[in-house]
Amino acid sequence: MAKTLIAFFSRADENYFAGAMRYVKVGNTEIVVNGMKEMIEEEARTEVDTFKIEMKDPYSPVYMTCIDEAKKDLRANARPALVSLPDSIDEYDTVILAYPNYWGTMPMAVFTFLESFDFSGKTILPLCTNEGSGMGGSERDIKKTCPGATVKSGLSVTGSEAANSAGLVKKWLASNGLI
Repeated sequence: MAKTLIAFFSRADENYFAGAMRYVKVGNTEIVVNGMKEMIEEEARTEVDTFKIEMKDPYSPVYMTCIDEAKKDLRANARPALVSLPDSIDEYDTVILAYPNYWGTMPMAVFTFLESFDFSGKTILPLCTNEGSGMGGSERDIKKTCPGATVKSGLSVTGSEAANSAGLVKKWLASNGLI
């Protein structure tokens, strides 16, 4: 039976929401992931595993400092160390990869995750939260980083609408045969 993994990077703390800063305990990407996991399990009656991609040395909780740190990592093509990695992704046919848009692509920690495994023969479904910058170049970057994987069209979710994104997510999951 086909198994699905949702691997995601999400950041709480001070975040940008439609022109204003706000402190949140759960990041926008994680909000979408939690709803999506529940949706797949209920609609498809199949268990979905999740893995949170976490940096050993996380970015600052202060938004403006965080974006400066993320920009520095992008310019350096850094691969931040992660708290942990799954032992294997061999049992998964489909990987939903969820992340916020950092400077037009994925956070560099997501690259660390992707480069730790062979995604050949797997399907990757990208989901990107953002406040208007869409998927950026992340789909292209995933294809380049994961040769041999089938990378489907991603879903862009406005972060400030994360809690209200169920309809959009459901349509995307259905179009990809997961529900």
